[in-house]
Amino acid sequence: MRSRTLVPAFVTPLILTASLASAQTPAPLLVDAEWLSQHLTDRDLVVLHVGDEGEYRREHIAGARLITEEDLSQPHNHSNMKDMMLELPDAPTLRSKVSRFGISDTSRIVVYFGKDGLVQSATRIVFTLDYLGLGARTSLLNGGLPGWKRAGKPVTAMIPPAARGTLSMPTQDNLVVDAAFVASVPSRQGFKLIDARAPVFYTGVEPTMNGKAGHIHGAINIPFTDVTDTNFMFDRARLAAFFERAGVKTGDTIVAYCHVGQQATAVIFAARLLGHPVRLYDGAFQDWAVNDRGPVEK
Repeated sequence: MRSRTLVPAFVTPLILTASLASAQTPAPLLVDAEWLSQHLTDRDLVVLHVGDEGEYRREHIAGARLITEEDLSQPHNHSNMKDMMLELPDAPTLRSKVSRFGISDTSRIVVYFGKDGLVQSATRIVFTLDYLGLGARTSLLNGGLPGWKRAGKPVTAMIPPAARGTLSMPTQDNLVVDAAFVASVPSRQGFKLIDARAPVFYTGVEPTMNGKAGHIHGAINIPFTDVTDTNFMFDRARLAAFFERAGVKTGDTIVAYCHVGQQATAVIFAARLLGHPVRLYDGAFQDWAVNDRGPVEK
């Protein structure tokens, strides 16, 4: 009779643990409606609807929680131009804010925008989660809620119960740079400074913060509105050609800015899709202009 090899009892839990660990692969950066539909009931999934309360209460993806950029930003005074808008809070405050949406270190997160044209609001949330160490666990739903509906997927008005997560991951501080770093970018090999604002601001046709007109020295213009198509969808092949025409080389580190640190995150997201390392000037042109960080050029 063939003898049997006995497996120690402690091996089975180890095998199960290893299998579960191997299943925790990084989340795809960009997902479509079909992917989300198939994963919507996953245990650790958290879905975030970026928009206003009225549209959210009318319709959203089942289980989604409403979030805004202000929810994850420092409070600011709109009447004081020296008070930076959409600035990231300190790490403990940010972890506390994010955990209120049921997000933990083990969560898989999908972010989507509710209205057409709010891509930059959704990518600001994605960037913030990346800064918080959750970049490999966070995805953007391509096309947002309009894309979900075009794919024939259902929506609901039911609001999920409140939940709170636990976060301990360290922040990715190298993702955010200051004015001194931005000023040094033109002299840094393999770095590209990108102004994500509309061309009228980049060229100085229209002035902006503090009456400053133009762009920071060395910046090229990739308007945030150009990184998606007319349905607000990201396409890697289209982006690769677009970035190449703009003068971005493979492997370049992208340092992006805009007015207040929102629109630039759409360009940063596009750059991540193409495999570029990224940095955000969170103070943006607001900091550069109102605090006289340096000259501008047209």
